Amino acid sequence: MTDPNHPNHPPRQTPADVPPAPALFTWEFATDPYPAYAWLREHAPVHRTVLPSGVEAWLVTRYADAKQALADARLSKNPAHHDEPAHARGRTGIPGERKAELMTHLLNIDPPDHTRLRRLVSKAFTPRRVAEFAPRVQELTDRLIDRFAAEGRADLIHDFAFPLPIYAICDLLGVPEEDQDDFRDWAGMMIRHGGGPRGGVARSVKKMRGYLLELIHRKRAELPAEPAPGEDLISGLIRASDHGEHLTENEAAAMAFILLFAGFETTVNLIGNGMYALLTHPTQREALQRSLTEDGGDRVLLATGVEELLRYDGPVELATWRFATEPVGIGGQDIAPGDPVLVVLAAADRDPARFTDPDTLDLSRRDNQHLGYGHGIHYCLGAPLARLEGQTALATLLTRLPDLRLAVEPAELRWRGGLIMRGLRTLPVEFTPASAAGSGA
Repeated sequence: MTDPNHPNHPPRQTPADVPPAPALFTWEFATDPYPAYAWLREHAPVHRTVLPSGVEAWLVTRYADAKQALADARLSKNPAHHDEPAHARGRTGIPGERKAELMTHLLNIDPPDHTRLRRLVSKAFTPRRVAEFAPRVQELTDRLIDRFAAEGRADLIHDFAFPLPIYAICDLLGVPEEDQDDFRDWAGMMIRHGGGPRGGVARSVKKMRGYLLELIHRKRAELPAEPAPGEDLISGLIRASDHGEHLTENEAAAMAFILLFAGFETTVNLIGNGMYALLTHPTQREALQRSLTEDGGDRVLLATGVEELLRYDGPVELATWRFATEPVGIGGQDIAPGDPVLVVLAAADRDPARFTDPDTLDLSRRDNQHLGYGHGIHYCLGAPLARLEGQTALATLLTRLPDLRLAVEPAELRWRGGLIMRGLRTLPVEFTPASAAGSGA
């Protein structure tokens, strides 16, 4: 637990000296939440608040408390532990029963079910499989840049960060190319409207579920006895077994859905937030460009740089829902059974008790155990793929379009203010028109 007398945490002020609490979850907050998070870390590190949905929840903002909460078995991922009635959960953004077929995945279950599913999925989603996918990610990256390289301007969200991960994950899963634009439309509906249970989002979820179940059923029927080189991930999920256990078709569909959706939006925001940070920190950006082009292309700074971008302004602002199953003490606060707990990763990763000069972007930072991928048994299974896509995307943009620059003032940019994710709506850029022949990175 964080010590309030730690030298990196100044002594708490007396109540009369404490500045007013900042407003949370406003448009201004979405644009720059970090001053508000600094206030919370200092004056209310475990803070009960009313979310825009009307749900009361605890926000955990300090690094040590956040790390404790992420690994605490008394904080369940199962929304059934929330004390709100089931019919209310769909209205408030807490996963409810209406999407249950796709909600039985690693983010919403506890051991022993979580242990079983993670073990099975890990057999299919291996680091080796991700590494073998690197040439395809590079090919997709170059193809997207080819489409706008000769124009001299682009919206890096719409033209690049949005399509890259959806096509990459569809390829990895084994979704046929002729069906991938449907996935792009469905994913676009969910990212624009925040994953609510009604209207176009519900129809998109229903269509995606139906398609995945049909695809899994077809692949299961056609599965060869032995895996072929480069076998797709859905086939790997079907094939994965442990002591005779296999994933059911519903479980495989739920896993494919969460890998697609969670991996998609996080990568969009990793690329968008990361490029924005580089474009507004020219010294850091120039150092990274030099490291990529001098002496044969040193990738060390690229690797540490992507981790720093995840820490500095990562795509996941708050970890997904947790619910206390018994009384829990966090940061001096007593959390009652049934209370929702949201770990604020963005606040924890700027905690001066853990990171030196946390508000400074330092691409060479080595002591960087950020929480951008979570911690504990729910640590992000897709972290290797996110790193691959982030490194490939940023390196290729910076080498192929070396004078890339913002086309608007930073104050003109608008951010999507959601509860879990945070990212730019658009990122208009300009550059010297380049040849439309992909060169790779």
